[in-house]
Amino acid sequence: MAPTRSLVAVSAGLQVPSSTRLLADRLVAATERHLRDAGIEPVARVIELRDHAQDLSNHLVTGFPSPTLQAAIDAVARADGLIVASPIFNASYSGLFKTFFDVIEHDSLEGRPVLLAATGGTARHSLALEHALRPLFSYLGADTVRTAVYAASEDWGRSGVPADGSLVQRMDRASRELAAAMAAREAHSPPDAFSDPESFEQMLRDLEPRQAGDN
Repeated sequence: MAPTRSLVAVSAGLQVPSSTRLLADRLVAATERHLRDAGIEPVARVIELRDHAQDLSNHLVTGFPSPTLQAAIDAVARADGLIVASPIFNASYSGLFKTFFDVIEHDSLEGRPVLLAATGGTARHSLALEHALRPLFSYLGADTVRTAVYAASEDWGRSGVPADGSLVQRMDRASRELAAAMAAREAHSPPDAFSDPESFEQMLRDLEPRQAGDN
């Protein structure tokens, strides 16, 4: 039986249909193909942040995520590999994109392979991948793959088909790098809080200073 790896794409597109979601879907499909070529069965999921916009706002002011938002956060935290895609506004990622990763626990993405992707109206915004997205995920401790993918409006043809081969080549190279990084890792599993339980004797020792102070 082939080993599995979980792949999660996070799309911060705002419109329906969305070029950001389209790019995320293309990258998921390419990564799935490369994983299968490596003898690994992918389990993929795409998270649309626009569906969680209200819950994200509530989480920021209350500190409590809704069940659906918590499920999305958990999926990202448990993924073996991530694809993150944001539209570029004012030379950076969108506020919705940043808000989602603001509520992720800081060490949740430590060492996680991440493919960076973005969309925009013109090619001149492509550097936002390097001066905005890559520093963010470096700060979060993620292992970003070398190739990032930017798709401008002119890169897409009719029916969501890339207008020329350059975008296809970038998507293939980036997804191959992500699949290789995922294949090289052991499948991610959250730590088991009960795998190394504290002994009863240690719990008694932990209580001793408190008891002495109470006296």
